[in-house]
Amino acid sequence: MRPALALCLAFCGCSGLTLAVDDGGTSPRCSVTESEVTCAPRLTSVFGRDVYWQSPPSPAPTHPAVIVFQGSFFGPTATWGTAKKELAFGGYQQARMQALLLEHGFTVIAPSALGGVAWQTNTGLPWDATNDKPFLEALLAAMSRGDFGVIDDAHRYATGISSGGYMTSRMALSFPGTFRALAIASGSWATCAGVACALPSSLPALHPPTRFLHGRADTTVPLFTAEPYQKALVDQGFEADLIVDDAAGHEWLSVSPERIVEWFETH
Repeated sequence: MRPALALCLAFCGCSGLTLAVDDGGTSPRCSVTESEVTCAPRLTSVFGRDVYWQSPPSPAPTHPAVIVFQGSFFGPTATWGTAKKELAFGGYQQARMQALLLEHGFTVIAPSALGGVAWQTNTGLPWDATNDKPFLEALLAAMSRGDFGVIDDAHRYATGISSGGYMTSRMALSFPGTFRALAIASGSWATCAGVACALPSSLPALHPPTRFLHGRADTTVPLFTAEPYQKALVDQGFEADLIVDDAAGHEWLSVSPERIVEWFETH
């Protein structure tokens, strides 16, 4: 058993994973009910890491693509296969978002963090010294090469929660011009970590339009770390908005699937 899968089964309450067979048809990729979401992914190895993904059922010659960055210790095995309503960190909503993205014609790509643990964007290591940098370069090259089906390189998007939210911000910092829009859930600027958050004096010149989704009751990544980032983007002339759920903590919001799909479709 892969370490990431063992962690999922031990801590996340997922009920196992079934890998999809590509039938080349137009059958639905996921089943969504009020109690669970079931999506069978395909599995590809990139730079020694597992990448879970699925293409939409629509027969378009090319598809836009969304990279979904995992949160800490909450890798792709938690939200592919069957994700129950009670899954931690609002994981059911992430699974529902992935299903909705597929339904709306996006290819969904969910890479594993190093060791299934967390992204290195905000660990204090120089970005060039991380394992994540060559991995992301290899992942983007694989997307262009057609390893995940035929993807429209001009319509690439990224989203993620917590550690994955910081990693989503890293796309603006280290891969300028690559992504059309971002959605950051329970996260902030690429180098922030929890309550420790200092923005640069000037944000990247090609920062994509960014939607923030945050719970006001989040004590792991407090809302007050995301608010200045969103405001700084607007003050510097970038498109950015912030959706806050007063009752939510450190989790995907219940509105995340619809609001993220909406954001990407309009960009």
